[in-house]
Amino acid sequence: MSTAVEDLLTILDLEELDLNLFRGSSPQSGWQRVFGGQVIGQALVAAVRTVEAARPPHSMHAYFLLPGDPKIPIIYDVDRMRDGGSFTTRRVTARQHGHPIFSMLVSFHAEEEGLEHQAQMPDVPGPDSLPSEAEVREKILPTMPDPVRRYYERERPIELRPVEFDRYLGKKIPDGKFHVWMKTTGKLPEDPAIHRCVLAYTSDMGLLDTALVPHGRTLFEKEFMAASLDHALWLHRPFRADEWLLYAQDSPNLHGSRGFARGLIFKQDGTLVASVAQEGLVRLRRTP
Repeated sequence: MSTAVEDLLTILDLEELDLNLFRGSSPQSGWQRVFGGQVIGQALVAAVRTVEAARPPHSMHAYFLLPGDPKIPIIYDVDRMRDGGSFTTRRVTARQHGHPIFSMLVSFHAEEEGLEHQAQMPDVPGPDSLPSEAEVREKILPTMPDPVRRYYERERPIELRPVEFDRYLGKKIPDGKFHVWMKTTGKLPEDPAIHRCVLAYTSDMGLLDTALVPHGRTLFEKEFMAASLDHALWLHRPFRADEWLLYAQDSPNLHGSRGFARGLIFKQDGTLVASVAQEGLVRLRRTP
């Protein structure tokens, strides 16, 4: 297991302070605020620990209220709102400095038999035909803008292989669609709950940036200030987060400095495992 994956599992392994009360920490990476996916993943961990394993989470809806401070722990308070015959509901509030910074509702549902259909996976090149991150560092990195280069130079727990890689070099994609293969850089434990929480963490990686795909721009550019405002995730079918998953993204709307982006997540065999939607701030910085 890579060091970065071990660090991710440590971040997701919350300390239980009391009944329904947990504490999480942030990596000391020099970031000025906490990565949104970290808070989503930690909040899901807190909720999962209050529900029996036979009833997994199927949906979560979250709001980011204040920027998180990476220098101090985050306290997660779980409200056991409902324990029904078929569904269980939890509300998780994350707090720092005495204020709520994040709120999320999580719904749990035991597996049931019934009719079934799903969206078809896009026909895109597979991950093995795309440059690995090691190849990116060796061949492509020197030609990329400084912010993109710094991003790829760090050791990270999630490997990303974008299909439309040219968008980072300024190419416009008229239909606004963007596809990324992703998986952890090391093997995860067998517990399905860990894979769900890791996917929740990963689902916030780069989704809002899709709002700039039609413009040939990226949030790596210094002209933009960005922040996630809300996040919704639906888990449809079993999967492993340490095996390749395709994140098919698009952005139907950008207006008033708010970008809306959505995504479907597929296994390599075409199985749809999750859906994601997010609105976020995409603001051009005002010059004095």
